[in-house]
Amino acid sequence: MAETTIDQDRLHEFMGKVLNDFGAALSSTLVYIGQKLGLYKAMAGAGWLTPAELAKNTGMNERYIREWLVNQAASGYVSYDSATQRYQLPPEQAVALTDETSPFFVGGGFYVIKAMLRAEPRITEAFKNGGGMRWGEHDPDLFVGTERFFRPGYTAHLTSSWIPALTGIEDKLKAGVNVADVGCGHGASTVILARAFPRSRFYGFDSHAPSIERAREAAREAGVADRVTFEVADAVGFPNHRYTLVAFFDCLHDMGDPIGAARRARETLQPDGSAMIVEPMAGNVIEENFNPVGRVFSAASTLCCVPNSLAYGGPALGTVASEEALRACVLEAGFTRFRRATETPFNRIFEAQP
Repeated sequence: MAETTIDQDRLHEFMGKVLNDFGAALSSTLVYIGQKLGLYKAMAGAGWLTPAELAKNTGMNERYIREWLVNQAASGYVSYDSATQRYQLPPEQAVALTDETSPFFVGGGFYVIKAMLRAEPRITEAFKNGGGMRWGEHDPDLFVGTERFFRPGYTAHLTSSWIPALTGIEDKLKAGVNVADVGCGHGASTVILARAFPRSRFYGFDSHAPSIERAREAAREAGVADRVTFEVADAVGFPNHRYTLVAFFDCLHDMGDPIGAARRARETLQPDGSAMIVEPMAGNVIEENFNPVGRVFSAASTLCCVPNSLAYGGPALGTVASEEALRACVLEAGFTRFRRATETPFNRIFEAQP
């Protein structure tokens, strides 16, 4: 065997990456705890605080707060003043960690991470023996976190840029049409659309019954329940109300039968309608995913999206499915036109037409 030469500089560089990953993996649990217990919200706008003051303000144990703050300062999530031994949540971090109306809010992502990590025994077994894990079998925080993670982006872009990028759909929505939101989850996207287009009627479908219950609550809270109907239904057999828009928000890639889902969308669309397919940002070749966004999405794909599709015997398109793979799926389902209408750093928005 040929002798392998080790480049010491490259080895040390890699060890640094590993150390950062150790810290990130462990710290993600502490960020989740900070989200769940309201620690960041208690620090937002409160100025410089000692661990004892933060513990008193939140009713938490001071010893745990003290250690948590050291980790958060080491992670760059909070600032530390060595002269006063106090901590502060900077305004930029406060936006990202506490302001759920901001497109920069990332708090929901830590719920997703926590839930996906709990799936490890099932996924490890699937690596060895095949099969998968259905969406509804995950830790419930996955459903909470998915809604909280995606909602800020939908709020920022859905009605301001994604809908206008579709062919004539915005005017139709303003006039009043039927819309299907397939794989609606907790209904964040459906409610955003209903608020923006009061003359249209919206139908949200999801196979996960607890998510549909939460979506109904969200519609009532938003005051749009009179124009929004949520129903438990799968993507290949949802009711036909002759839609002008059928939307798939970040879900087609993990379905057990994405071609069947796209075919059902085609069957239920009006002749002048469109399907809007919102997908995570991914490259058309493998190498284009070798970046921070691709790293996150491919990890989520391995732990959640691919297992869900495989659990149903599906093709497992996955989160980093290429545009060409999605195009082939949609055209096989009977659509004749497919294009990328617009994009953000985290999403690709496709339009399919009959």
